[in-house]
Amino acid sequence: FGSSSLCPSFSHDGGPPKAMAALRSLSRSFQRAAPLFSRYAPAASFSTAQFKVCINGGAGGIGQPLTMLMAMNESVKEVSVQDVSMAAVPPAGVAADLGHLEFPSKVVGYATDPKVPATEQLEACLTGCNLVLIPAGMPRKPGMTRDDLFNINADIAKGVVEACAKFCPEAVVGIIVNPVNSIVPAMAELYKKKGLDPLKIVGVTSLDIVRANKFVAEITGKSPADIEVPVIGGHAGVTIMPVFSQDPISATISADKIPALDKRTQDGGTEVVEAKAGKGSATLSMAYSGARFGNKVLKGMAGTPTDECAYVASTVTDLPYFSSKVTFGKTGVEKIHPVGALNSYEEGRLKEAMDQLKTEIDKGLEYIAGK
Repeated sequence: FGSSSLCPSFSHDGGPPKAMAALRSLSRSFQRAAPLFSRYAPAASFSTAQFKVCINGGAGGIGQPLTMLMAMNESVKEVSVQDVSMAAVPPAGVAADLGHLEFPSKVVGYATDPKVPATEQLEACLTGCNLVLIPAGMPRKPGMTRDDLFNINADIAKGVVEACAKFCPEAVVGIIVNPVNSIVPAMAELYKKKGLDPLKIVGVTSLDIVRANKFVAEITGKSPADIEVPVIGGHAGVTIMPVFSQDPISATISADKIPALDKRTQDGGTEVVEAKAGKGSATLSMAYSGARFGNKVLKGMAGTPTDECAYVASTVTDLPYFSSKVTFGKTGVEKIHPVGALNSYEEGRLKEAMDQLKTEIDKGLEYIAGK
């Protein structure tokens, strides 16, 4: 913060220096706590930052905190912050602000004209990227379904993904823009058409896991850090299927409480949209979850295989796209794990989830077939 009447001056009378010492101690504690944002240690040491990350839509409600969290990852050497030129906050301003953090990452802003193809504007932004996260797009508002968002957001995602295919085809592209269930199939098929690996296109479903973990912690009184509920299926409504029976702590919850817990996990986004009274959606929790996902991808790239549920091209069910546990390694997705054992309630839910998910996958495939 700059000097102002709101910032007291510090003399040498004994009190204020103690306050300064406390602030320095707090700063050091925050640095030590930074890896906790991802629930795991960073992918590399402070002295070996090696990855370039891009946040498309980085000046928005999800983008700004997501960019900050990725800039705090000690394995990241550079962060590109891209957004449209008419964004409320210029990307260069976000970059300047975050560039002052005491982490090794260099943060660079890129403003683009939405009337000009992304492939003509994003060469410097994307070249050399290992990970691209895309929260860009129209947020969901009260009364809007994810289908309502599709036509707007699919075109936005397509422009960015085409640029990724051109300038960083080996990068993992994390799709956050909704509706994920439809946009991921469309973008993965686009990669197939270009002769690229469709598993580079990954739907970020980590927020569903984060919510399930937190809600279980609230019921059981346990720490969320000790809970890891797999969430399979998709990333909207009934397609979100937390598998509570596969986590040792959530498996202790009585069966009569599971349907309500399941429903709350499905409706977590709506809960936030309604609480914000039309003035926003789940931005902060999504940024946290996007960083959790990103940190796991980078940890895998750094040489430590790391698991996370994610929505990808898949053969673990009869559907061509599905979210289940995947292992991230040096090149991105290395293994897609099967669903695993389910109880009778979960078997019923799986059928319900798959029936709805098929419809949403088909929407994405129809979109890209017409392009």
